[in-house]
Amino acid sequence: MSTAASPHPSNIPRRMVLMGVAGCGKSSVGAALATRCSAVYRDGDDLHPAENITKMSKGIPLADADRWPWLTRVAIALRADIGPTIIGCSALKRAYRQHIERIAGSPVTFIHLAGTAEVIEKRIKERQGHFMPPALLASQFAALQPPGPDENAISVDIDQPLDAVVEAIVAQLGGLRK
Repeated sequence: MSTAASPHPSNIPRRMVLMGVAGCGKSSVGAALATRCSAVYRDGDDLHPAENITKMSKGIPLADADRWPWLTRVAIALRADIGPTIIGCSALKRAYRQHIERIAGSPVTFIHLAGTAEVIEKRIKERQGHFMPPALLASQFAALQPPGPDENAISVDIDQPLDAVVEAIVAQLGGLRK
């Protein structure tokens, strides 16, 4: 972990979503970023309805109808306004991100953890105890709509050490809506 000073609290958005396909590092980056920024981290997987986890565990991709209740739960958790909050949530489509921001009721900063299919597939195969099978990775990339320049979002390449990913995020946070 970096020994650099923490960013000034005014530079840290109140509501952040670490987004990207399964295996991009949302949980690891989220925990490290929360420590670095004195924020609270919540894993969006913990907000999934049980039916969603059952489907994914069986290798069945989620449909939009499955995702909306989950995305609403993510947005409600952000709306709680307990201080700077980071939630790991795939938020693969623009419509999902718009839904989260609309329900949250104020700006949400989306942090896209971007990586190649090869890098992410390797990570998925190496992790233990997660419900998401590698077979669903292709469906995640097929659904992914990376944030556009008009969105309140940054993108960081995950093919680097964890500390470098966190520092790249912190370096980009200052100019965004809070």
